[in-house]
Amino acid sequence: MRRWNSNKAGILLLLQILFFSSAAVSSEYPEKEPWKHVFDIGIKRAAGAVYDGKFIWVSDLVNSMLVALDPETGDVKKEIRAPGPRPVGLAWDGRLLWVSDREEKFLFGVDPARELVTRRIESPCEQCMGLAWDGNYLWTSDGKKIHQLTTEDGTTIRSFSSPPFTGKSRATEQLGIAWARGSLWISDRHRDRVYRVDPQNGMVLDILSAPGPYAAGIAVIGGSLYLVDREKKGVFSIDTGGIPMLVRSNPRVEDLFVVYELGNFGPDTVETSEIFIAVPANLPGQEIRGDIVFEPPPAGFVVDQWGQKLARFVVKDLEKSNTMKVSMRVSATLYDLRYHIDPGSIKSLSSMPARMRRYLADGTKYAVRHPFIVKSVKEAVGKENNAYRKMRLIAKYIQDRMHYELAGGWNIAPTVLERGSGSCSEYTFVFISMCRAAGIPARYSGAIVVRGDDASSDDIFHRWPEVYLPGVGWIPADVQHADKPSPEDSFDPLSSLVNRFVITTSSGGPSSVLGWTYNGAAKFTCKGRCHVVERFWGDWSPGKKPASSVEEAEKEACPSGKCP
Repeated sequence: MRRWNSNKAGILLLLQILFFSSAAVSSEYPEKEPWKHVFDIGIKRAAGAVYDGKFIWVSDLVNSMLVALDPETGDVKKEIRAPGPRPVGLAWDGRLLWVSDREEKFLFGVDPARELVTRRIESPCEQCMGLAWDGNYLWTSDGKKIHQLTTEDGTTIRSFSSPPFTGKSRATEQLGIAWARGSLWISDRHRDRVYRVDPQNGMVLDILSAPGPYAAGIAVIGGSLYLVDREKKGVFSIDTGGIPMLVRSNPRVEDLFVVYELGNFGPDTVETSEIFIAVPANLPGQEIRGDIVFEPPPAGFVVDQWGQKLARFVVKDLEKSNTMKVSMRVSATLYDLRYHIDPGSIKSLSSMPARMRRYLADGTKYAVRHPFIVKSVKEAVGKENNAYRKMRLIAKYIQDRMHYELAGGWNIAPTVLERGSGSCSEYTFVFISMCRAAGIPARYSGAIVVRGDDASSDDIFHRWPEVYLPGVGWIPADVQHADKPSPEDSFDPLSSLVNRFVITTSSGGPSSVLGWTYNGAAKFTCKGRCHVVERFWGDWSPGKKPASSVEEAEKEACPSGKCP
């Protein structure tokens, strides 16, 4: 009986390790934005939506009607005939419902009380979709461009690319546009996303996952967005001031085998060889599973001045034709990260902790005080004081002047920026240099990368910048991966991280151990002539996913099903 109880206790402990502990860690971050179901609607093909202070109006494409709904229950309170056969977008200017129609090249102003069309202005696009009112002007989209126009005669004030449009891609369907918190909020039913867009320049400020597969119109009530989803036939809401700062999703379990080789081709003996491998830690986007295994065991561990931990391996008298080989095995759960940052919530840079000031220091690769960097920062930032907006302006400045080129060498920031091309590391040096010159703390992360398939190899690696925003903390800002033509793609890597990296290295500049490199490095001494060759790579294989339920954990602990 005692033995049975002992075995049972061991299995219960294993179940806890396999399931409960992993579940507790995963619950630290929400998996999605907190959309709430408000009510169902009976409109078969709902499109635009707007709130007039009393009702949520929704356009009905099947019956060519404008339908007023109770904002709490969804009950139909009124229906009026639409001014065209295919009403799409809706906006409310305090007196009139403005309606865009897919078959009419006009925007119509409707008096809902009298059910009369009292205004008609020419549309700026062939097929205008969503509509919004910002207090002075209308906004609309044709899926390629966002237009601001007057209600006097439809004169276009400004236009810029819609978030997913590259200049060559097909138009998308953006059935909802709304104005809230000084920004445009645009729903895209092809991308299943809601974009927050800067009305001054079209810059994407945030991306939310839509609550359903067919995002249509958006209405604003107070500080909340109310989004109509045609496929779910419902209305969903989200508080724009209550969006979590970090959303973590899409877990991916990977096993990583890292190998560093140092070969001596002679003719003389390498007296002392040292290899350092950066040790990954638990981060929001990665959870280390179990122990990290080194082969052979390291001579010890060291920590550089940036707090980076490294395993140190030492070999004496590496003779000709011999190789020093060390490895590290890591199992990790990797996640997609999405940061939601409200520019208006960013605190002043003067409020940052004193410990962050070391991430403003100069360095050989940065050349922060170089006249070309100083001049470039002034051109990029102008009079902007908000740290987040300054960071975005710097990123755009670099993207407008550089293209990716893996040409070898890591030149200093002013040389790279003036040349107009660079590797991921050189993009990183330029971005960090300009951010620091603008007073924004910046550092870099280095990682080994899953190259496409779960089973893959990487010997190129990747490095990207991070910036510190007062009141938010450190966020990724991969300016090189963000160098894309569409506003969406030029924003995404500046606020998100995909689940294909094991980050090994975090550093503010030259490391006392790694120098300007990352992931790992080697040092050696030789009397005479030694032709030393280094090889460093990582091999990936899909790992075993953690149990998602007690039942799965029980099967994992006792595969035969006959355990006591």
